[in-house]
Amino acid sequence: MTVTESLGALEERARRQTGTFGDGALIVCDSLVRIYQSEGVEVQALQGLDLLVQSGELVAIVGASGSGKSTLLAVLSGLDVPTAGRVRVGPWDLMSMTAKQRVDYRRSMVGFVWQQTARNIVPYLTSTENVAFPMALAGMKRRAREKRAADLLDVLGVGYCADRRPAQMSGGEQQRVAIAVALANSPEVLFADEPTGELDTATSHDVLEGLRTVNRELGTTVVVVTHDAGVSEHVQRTVAIRDGRTSSEVLRRTHTAEDGTQSVVAEEYAVLDRAGRVQLPREYRQTLDLVGRVRLALESSHVSVWPDRPMPQRPPSGHGEHGPHGRAHGEPPTRTGRHAAVPAPTTAPTTTPGTTSSTTDEEAPR
Repeated sequence: MTVTESLGALEERARRQTGTFGDGALIVCDSLVRIYQSEGVEVQALQGLDLLVQSGELVAIVGASGSGKSTLLAVLSGLDVPTAGRVRVGPWDLMSMTAKQRVDYRRSMVGFVWQQTARNIVPYLTSTENVAFPMALAGMKRRAREKRAADLLDVLGVGYCADRRPAQMSGGEQQRVAIAVALANSPEVLFADEPTGELDTATSHDVLEGLRTVNRELGTTVVVVTHDAGVSEHVQRTVAIRDGRTSSEVLRRTHTAEDGTQSVVAEEYAVLDRAGRVQLPREYRQTLDLVGRVRLALESSHVSVWPDRPMPQRPPSGHGEHGPHGRAHGEPPTRTGRHAAVPAPTTAPTTTPGTTSSTTDEEAPR
């Protein structure tokens, strides 16, 4: 099959697709923009961000300070209003909600855990009273809320703290009680903002395991925002944000070998957004000195990215003076049109030295 035929098939499939972006997803961010005015200076915290989270996922959102991750969490939790784009959580359209609807949304649809434990729980109430408090505001009967509070504390491994006040608990215990408070009204989504930011490594592990337990046993979708790389090891999917856009994702799966031993396999992907933008890793750009303009070439099974200059290379053995596609080695390809046919290789696709390539959906592992 030629590239022309492949593109034609893709275009025909695209014409048949009538659904909206994110149909079926629990959380949808479509070209999300958030602009602030700070002391007369315009700050673009989110710059056309795309993100989908499915129901039941456990996701970590990571990024450097100022990348936009905290702004994204504020928007998704209903604490901030985006400037433009589309954002939906379940049936709730966060772009058009009234003030009253936002209160209902935060009370019933989402739960929130702050980094500072003092913002999560009331200091003069016991753990049981803290967890029961949101249910009392929702009108639940006393016996029912006391039972649910006890169940949530047990699930999170802090049932022994039921009658303790925050001052009588460690930081990790307080955070796990805070998770129970956030789950009191059975939200579909739990957001956590740097939940381990003030904890040591061992205590952080306990809190993260608590979030995994909530996701696994209660089926709650969990989204954690953090700059701690260690959090990524506890989640199924890690989304990295850079400059207000999603830049890459890491997916983790359990691999079982022939002898029955299991290991966790992590695969990193670049994110191609709906506008066709992709952020190349810094080490790739530095290694090949990719700055400013670059040349793109549509190959039979991937896209090559070339610097905007010749890069002399010694020809590898087996191809003489020309590469596998008939080009001199180090010579950037000439792009004659988006439907230019490229002969299918007889062997596995080869990337000429001096290029980087990205695999198409047809080849990418699912």
